[in-house]
Amino acid sequence: MAPAGRTSGFHREGDHWFYSSSLQSDITVVVDEVKFHLHKFPLISRCGKIATIFEDCESSTDMTLTIPLEEFPGGAETFSIVVKFCYGDRVDFTPKNIVILYCAADYLLMTDDYGEDNLLSKSESYFHKHILKDWKDCILALQSCELVIPRADKLQIISRCINALSVMICTDPSLFGWPMMMYGSLQSPGGSILWNGINTGAKIHSNESNWWFEDVSYLCVELFERLIQTMEAKGISPENLARSIMYYCKKYLPGLGRWQGGQSGLSRTVASFSMTPANVNQDALLRSVIKLLPQKKGKSFCRFLLGLLRVALILGVNNTCQDSLERRIGIQLDLATLDGLLIPNYSDSDTLYNTDCVERMIRHFVSSEPNVASISPLSANVDTSPSSGRFKRVAKLVDNYVAEVASDVNLKPGKLRALAEALPESSRSLHDGLYRALDIYIKAHPWLSDKEREQLCNIIDFQKLSIDACAHASQNERLPLRIVLQVLFFEQMQLRTALAGCLNALDAESAPTASLAIPNEAAGQRVHRDGWVTVVRENQVLKVDMERLRSRVGELEEEFSKIKEEMKKATKSNSYLSSPRLVPRGTGCKLLPQASDAQQDVVESGAPTPRASVEQARPSIKNPRHRKSFSQL
Repeated sequence: MAPAGRTSGFHREGDHWFYSSSLQSDITVVVDEVKFHLHKFPLISRCGKIATIFEDCESSTDMTLTIPLEEFPGGAETFSIVVKFCYGDRVDFTPKNIVILYCAADYLLMTDDYGEDNLLSKSESYFHKHILKDWKDCILALQSCELVIPRADKLQIISRCINALSVMICTDPSLFGWPMMMYGSLQSPGGSILWNGINTGAKIHSNESNWWFEDVSYLCVELFERLIQTMEAKGISPENLARSIMYYCKKYLPGLGRWQGGQSGLSRTVASFSMTPANVNQDALLRSVIKLLPQKKGKSFCRFLLGLLRVALILGVNNTCQDSLERRIGIQLDLATLDGLLIPNYSDSDTLYNTDCVERMIRHFVSSEPNVASISPLSANVDTSPSSGRFKRVAKLVDNYVAEVASDVNLKPGKLRALAEALPESSRSLHDGLYRALDIYIKAHPWLSDKEREQLCNIIDFQKLSIDACAHASQNERLPLRIVLQVLFFEQMQLRTALAGCLNALDAESAPTASLAIPNEAAGQRVHRDGWVTVVRENQVLKVDMERLRSRVGELEEEFSKIKEEMKKATKSNSYLSSPRLVPRGTGCKLLPQASDAQQDVVESGAPTPRASVEQARPSIKNPRHRKSFSQL
């Protein structure tokens, strides 16, 4: 055999490999339609499988023996490396090829029985000393197992890699210098920061628990699933496992990252730059994820499940996966958001949104709380029940959802009614949301008959409408007349009940403190309903204010009338004083002639003044002050 380290004498011509030698080849090995023209002695001295085949065919008269190797691990490229090892050429083990060479050596039975330090023992030694003790090399080796999973399982390569990775994940990464970040701050294998390749001696302190998400996301679905199961068995927190699964799904499922608000920004590591993304089957990934996800609740987790459901509907996976996702979402439907529930209809249905899916999730939620579903709406336990808050949140969410899909012209009245009635009656303390959704639906479907409108209106309890909703409904021309009359009747009933309760409460406030306990409790139950009492009290305050304003306005009017009389009197006095018929006495006062005094031609200045006649002729002047002024002239 050629000495180790010498230049290889192999060369390739098309699909044929030859070894440069003066001896003619006497054996041809076929791997994936590639023919290797070789010599039997280097091969049978190292490969037990080829030696056995050669012994079985020793009686053959053919000059050249042809041996096909079916399903050879790694194919023709890996076999070429094995052949070089058999001929004594140097073979370099790397984390990427160690698993393939390990499996190829096992396939060819290259044990120490066919030569000292044979390929199988060398591969085992390198794998144990280097691969299992380094995070980066272990990840790369595990990823290379994807092509040879059955044989790697037989050699326990996968289980040993997964166990080693699980131990490293459970261990504080700062103890071993993991992970070696590629950007921001480089590390040496000892955990020191590198600057221009120089070890600075400064340590990186990182307590992040998600440092391994990026590296394990390069594994195929089967290996990733087995890694997660092993880590779960070793006690890694379900929160971290769920986050790693979510990170993996966002990487390989289209659109999931966009629905989740984008991919989380994790720094890439040295290992991830040496790896290529896995070729993931999306259907297999969905089935695997549904099994792996822990029974966890949370807003972000619920949003993630809704994103998975969208992907499942797009890909058209089997009903089992969809039912499982719908059930898990329904259990925590109170944590969902409106935009998450607005799932487009990817089938041939006429409706814009997949309302059937949402209805099933609502029913899963109701079935998960059977005790609350049986509570009477008039029971006092509704508000004190621990699940009442969840039901109220879901009721508000469903009302908003129905209002959003109500504008779809293809949505049937029966589907709207089914969505509204999917929740128990006790879950809604107010029906304003239902009324708003119904009003939008009737406005978008003007062709509905009065009978259909009345049937839809029957889902609303008009006694649970707020003041504003009652005011709107009583003037809503789109509602049938019978419904409007019903609204007005209940509005009057609410006002009467609220007014009576308010008066009882006021009477109770004036009673002794000892007698307040039971009456106040009963009055509170009657009064505090839908804000009607607040309106009654505001009306009472307004009435008191109006009475005060009315009395004040009366006082102002009386004072104004007095001032007006004074002004009239002053105006008349000024009119007499400034009359042109009066002339100062020093110059001879005389009256100017008027039409009524036609019989009097001239009044001489020396004649007596006709004051008496004038006063007798004008009896309307009654103010003594005016007469006094005249007497002084």
